[in-house]
Parts: sequence; structure tokens; C-alpha cells
Amino acid sequence: MADDEDIILRVGKKDLPVRLTTHARARRLSLRVDPALGCIILVRPNGVSKSAAVAFSIDKADWIEKSLSELSPPIPFKDGNVVPILNEPHRLCHLPQARRGVWRENKCLFVSGDPRHMARRVKDWLREEARRTISPIAYSLASCIDRKITHIAIRDTKSRWGSCTTNGRFSFSWRLVMTPEYVLNYVVAHEVAHLCELNHSKAFWKTVDSLTVHRPAATQWLKQKGAEMHRYGLVTKNEQD
Repeated sequence: MADDEDIILRVGKKDLPVRLTTHARARRLSLRVDPALGCIILVRPNGVSKSAAVAFSIDKADWIEKSLSELSPPIPFKDGNVVPILNEPHRLCHLPQARRGVWRENKCLFVSGDPRHMARRVKDWLREEARRTISPIAYSLASCIDRKITHIAIRDTKSRWGSCTTNGRFSFSWRLVMTPEYVLNYVVAHEVAHLCELNHSKAFWKTVDSLTVHRPAATQWLKQKGAEMHRYGLVTKNEQD
């Protein structure tokens, strides 16, 4: 896959931003919305020129414009913005003179130090909070089905909330810590169930349901609101510049 390239489609008096990417396995030109990145992705196969891809996109300008208008704006980790912690809104409060790192108090997440490091410190805190929340749940559920976990990694995955390997290594998105507790519990239960069944058979779902009663509500929540979690921590193009 080649490096991504941000391009501007000029259609009449409108400028429509699109991210162009090349995939070796792609068979045709396509457009898709990426809520995690907050943009429209234009995918082209190898051998298709950039000009052909742009022409394809211009022909789909109405769809692009509509899709861009429906994208939720990014929510950077900066002073005054609100982020959910286990679905409870917390306001980010920057206290530059403090010397306490990052701490939570009275529905606020306080961040000390240089404002240039605020976003990184918030993300690091949320990542560690995800680890503190997820790990005991995962180990407890694994013991319920007499299985062992060998490792738990917390990452910023874009397409998966969690994963499990045959040797008991787990990976979870730190963004789970922003979802409701029952959603986080369901995702952990889902992955732990893969210790018994590395598939999505009836036996697998029976194991999931033995570990949590929240599957219907959690899957519905993830379908409706899961993509919104990827808005947090993103920055706008102007802020990047």
C-alpha cells in the first residue's frame, strides 16, 4: 500500500477534501467513509492513475459532499472539551502550574504541565485507565471458563475493539474505556470466549452468553455509537498545520 495523500476535489465553487490511498488487493475504484479518521477515503488499485481516480471522485461529488456533512467533527484532547470515561462525561481541565500529572476529580480530568503535551498525556492516561479496567475483567472471565490469558495489550486499533490469538494473547482498543461499562464487559467477554472457540459458531455465542447478559444491548450500542469514539483525540487539519 502506498502512502496516503490528501487531495482537494474542486467541483464548481466547492472544495471537497478526500484522502487517496492505493491498495494492491483493490479490484476497482471505491469511496468510503472512515469515521475513525473523520474523512472520505478514495481507494484505487495498483495501475490506476491518480487522474482517473480524481475523475471517478468528481463524478461522485454529491455523495462525497453529503457524507462529509454527516461526519461528526473531531474532538481534540484540549482544555474545555468533554470526553466520556465509561460513558460518563468528563471535562478536560488544563492546570499548567500543577505538578500532579493527570488525575480525575468531580467529573473533570485535570492535566498539568506544558499545554503542548496535554493531548498526549490525556491519551496516555486513558490508555492506562483502559488497562486497569479491562485486565481484571478479562482474567476473571477467563477463569470462569478455565482458560488462561498469556498477555493483554492495549492499542489504538481502528477496525477492531479487541482480538485474541490461539496462545491466549489479547489486544484491546483503549477507546473501550470511553464506552458504557456494559459495552466494555461485552467486548472483553467476546474475546475471552475465543479462548474456547476461535470462530463465531453457535458454541462460541453460547460461551459469550454464559459470560455476559449484555450482548444484545452492547452490540446495538456499538453499531449506533461505536464509530463516534474515534472522534476523540483527533485534530482538525487547521490544528495540524
